Amino acid sequence: MSEFSQDIYTEPSNIDIRTLENLGPLRPLAGVWEGQRGLDIKPKADGPRKQAFVERIELQPIDPVTNGPQLFYGLRYLILITKPEQVKTYHEQVGYWLWEPATGTVIQTLAIPRGQIAMASGQAAPDARSFELVARREQDSYGICSNPFLEYGFKTTEYRIKVTIHDDGTWGYEEDTVMQIRGQEEPFHHMDKNLLVKVAEPTPNPLAR
Repeated sequence: MSEFSQDIYTEPSNIDIRTLENLGPLRPLAGVWEGQRGLDIKPKADGPRKQAFVERIELQPIDPVTNGPQLFYGLRYLILITKPEQVKTYHEQVGYWLWEPATGTVIQTLAIPRGQIAMASGQAAPDARSFELVARREQDSYGICSNPFLEYGFKTTEYRIKVTIHDDGTWGYEEDTVMQIRGQEEPFHHMDKNLLVKVAEPTPNPLAR
């Protein structure tokens, strides 16, 4: 039996346009952040390799979004990562962090210019200071999708991210992207982590100012 109402069209009557006041556990993430202590453990032909990186993340509030009765508040994000003292982008990522108050669900969508997208989800309390999201390729909803070469050589089977918000206003993440690499029997855990410090406050919808 479906957990959803038979009425899939009627929008909720309690929509609040003040996104920053309705982000639940995502509220501390709103703003512009920089991290100087990133660590990437990536696959290479001769084995795992560690790479330091610096990072800038912009997390800006979006206006409330509805799918009929479903209501999301969220943050649009852009991640830019470089190696220390380099200009060329090492990693770029765009997407949304979404909070569904009715169900306590947190969603992260992500797209990277390697021809790959994913959507991860998890449960959290509105005042949670730590939460974890997971995407798996066999899921009917959420999940992972890659271009044919990545499916051939570096098949991603699971993506997991844990966010921790600290009392000093910083926050950090730990990511584990599990890949089945061609020619290797054991899955490879592509690990990333960083600590982020706020450098600017969030900016609401500019058309609403």
